[in-house]
Amino acid sequence: MDEIEPYPLTFRPVLRDYIWGGRRLETLFGRHLPPGIVAESWEISGHPSGPTVAEAGSWSGHTLPEILDCWGPRLVGPRASWALERKRFPLLVKLLDAQEDLSVQVHPDDTYALLHEQGELGKTEMWRVLHADPGARLILGVRDGTTRQSFVDALQAGRLEAVLSHLPVKAGDAVSIPAGTIHALLAGVVVTEIQQNSDATYRVYDWGRTGADGQPRPLHLEKALDVVDFSRVSPGIVAPHVLERSGGVRRFELVRNRYFVVEELTLTGGSAYTGICDGSTLEIWACIAGESMVEWAGAPVSLPAIRYILLPATLGEFAVRATTQTSCLRVYLP
Repeated sequence: MDEIEPYPLTFRPVLRDYIWGGRRLETLFGRHLPPGIVAESWEISGHPSGPTVAEAGSWSGHTLPEILDCWGPRLVGPRASWALERKRFPLLVKLLDAQEDLSVQVHPDDTYALLHEQGELGKTEMWRVLHADPGARLILGVRDGTTRQSFVDALQAGRLEAVLSHLPVKAGDAVSIPAGTIHALLAGVVVTEIQQNSDATYRVYDWGRTGADGQPRPLHLEKALDVVDFSRVSPGIVAPHVLERSGGVRRFELVRNRYFVVEELTLTGGSAYTGICDGSTLEIWACIAGESMVEWAGAPVSLPAIRYILLPATLGEFAVRATTQTSCLRVYLP
């Protein structure tokens, strides 16, 4: 199917029913969900445990890894060479609904993961908060003065929270979570997550609860202690960096690291951001409030909230036009 010309790709999400989830993807965003708990919605995924399937166009019914196999650099661009070497899509985009506290956890970097996780990559990620109950908090990093030994001592004494940094959050906040950062999404928060295409997670503490089988969920203390970065002391909310203010468009950079860049744009109704996928990198757009359209050489594609779209690296010129007051996330590879 090499002859298929690149076009904007939308996908059917893959849902996960972890015990900490709820129903707010339905109540807040109008998603049609199956019965029961829905904790995560993998919106754009090439991960083997949950690849998303294209829902329109010539690739309809095919998974993202199948599209990558065919298009390769045409889909992701040469900036993704580190992922293409492993025949992996570089990013994973999710929605997370924390009805209850998630486990306290940490992710390895690439070097450690490749050595210990059968070829899996590490996991650097970021969260943009979409909803937060009054008084909502996250766990992010450790408190000043925390060492490996004091961390172990607190864990063994059942007072781990005493060495963890708690961060109040509200809708609109963004946080950066490099590999090695202790963190936990806590009850009352819904986020969209941008991350490396990896599921390497080391659980440190799980609040004494059991899984669906009635048994405690496994912990990964030795590996976690190998990778925790104790220099990540009380990280704060990301301070957006202004990139553009013109023609009804305000553009801010939220997070930049070696794996991805995340920008946030606000657009007044009728205004548009124009760009070009020049072959160097894919772009992923998420409409997180309002309603927009993606215009390109073919038929325009509707992008309402909360929806995601993948623009192939070789798509060419495009525009994201707001039909109402709109907020979007733009993700690309540095």
